[in-house]
Amino acid sequence: MGTTTPARLLVAVGSLIALTACAGTTGSTGGAERQIAVSTDVPKEPVTLTLAYTDDPPTKSLIDGFTKLHPNVTIKPQQTPFNDYIKSIKLAMSSDQPPDLAQYNPGAMSSLVPAGLVLDLGPWAKAYGWNDRFPPASLKVLTSDKTAKQFGTGALYAAPGALSVLGVFYNKSLVKQPPKSLADFETAMRQAKDAGHTPLSVGALQVGGFQVWNALLNVLGDVEQYRAWGYGQPNASIKTDAARKATETLTDWVGKGYIPAAANATADTDAQADFANGKSAFLITGNWAAAALEKKLGDDVGFFLMPSATGEPAKVASGASVAYAISAKTEHPNVAAAFLDYLSSPEAAQLQFDTGFMPVNTKVDLTGDGLSREIATAFTPVAQADGIVPFPDFASPGMIDKLTPGVQGLISGKTTTDDFLNTLQQAWDAHHGS
Repeated sequence: MGTTTPARLLVAVGSLIALTACAGTTGSTGGAERQIAVSTDVPKEPVTLTLAYTDDPPTKSLIDGFTKLHPNVTIKPQQTPFNDYIKSIKLAMSSDQPPDLAQYNPGAMSSLVPAGLVLDLGPWAKAYGWNDRFPPASLKVLTSDKTAKQFGTGALYAAPGALSVLGVFYNKSLVKQPPKSLADFETAMRQAKDAGHTPLSVGALQVGGFQVWNALLNVLGDVEQYRAWGYGQPNASIKTDAARKATETLTDWVGKGYIPAAANATADTDAQADFANGKSAFLITGNWAAAALEKKLGDDVGFFLMPSATGEPAKVASGASVAYAISAKTEHPNVAAAFLDYLSSPEAAQLQFDTGFMPVNTKVDLTGDGLSREIATAFTPVAQADGIVPFPDFASPGMIDKLTPGVQGLISGKTTTDDFLNTLQQAWDAHHGS
């Protein structure tokens, strides 16, 4: 890294628009275009960068890994709790001294991209060959048009530092082998219920409810229709046969007692604790829960992706990335880009894996076993086949505030399938235009 032949290109950074901290309004600063000579060289003189983030792990481990390779570079981390991150990063990036690097968030991008406050990374992607080093889907979800309303197209504004995936954890002391088809999964839940166990722990008070719906949606229909909706493509809709089938399947599971009656009053942490304490057979969540579950259950916890109706291996799964963008005002854009390139290295892959995430370099032979190995084995074919799709709350700002109560209504029987899907589409139309 940093020893390859320099690739020198010019990238223009458009006029910057500052966010006035005291009033929370936008106004033009009249900044001139800036020309950057793009290079893959890392200078030898001392360089200090700041990195604003919310997710740790893996951020600190990745910083340590990069600075070990480049001792002359210091990266100072600035962590903010998740609930405060969007507001704080908008203010920080529009200030006179913004962080050089910032963890990507689609909600924050809605103002940062149109204001020209983060760099288009296309020239560095070309110089480093990122299209061959990162899974295509992990980069595509970080591209957008200049309005930051349509994703999966336009310029690249961040690079992924670690990947996550939504799937099903199961208790091996209650379930002897992972189900191969959706019908097998339902049979396993019925058997768990008949044996006096909770079939599926669900924390519908928070995001756990719509994660069940999301996992079903991944395997019950046309992934391209869902991807178009998630990315905000013109005229896309969530009112599809697949979404209807996923919704009806969820309500069917409620009726059969597979989803607990108390799910709407259960937080995600409580649902996870119930599963970890052996009270349920299954838990649908992401690999971010793996470390805590393995610590509690040891060899008794396993993982699989939501099985398809046909029994064929899963080809699609919702996932996200801990990703980082570069400030348009940074004095060291090439060093910041070198850090992003490091995220696709074999060294970074092992750090990502060791901290409970999936590596962005899916071709690396990782050391490790147990639950993380099971997750990687399930996830790698999906990533390599471009089968990663965004979570549904990615579709528009505030969508999570429609998904959570919407699924609560399905579980309580107060919301119909049509009402649920219409509410989601209305929120989508309000942001993207019908």
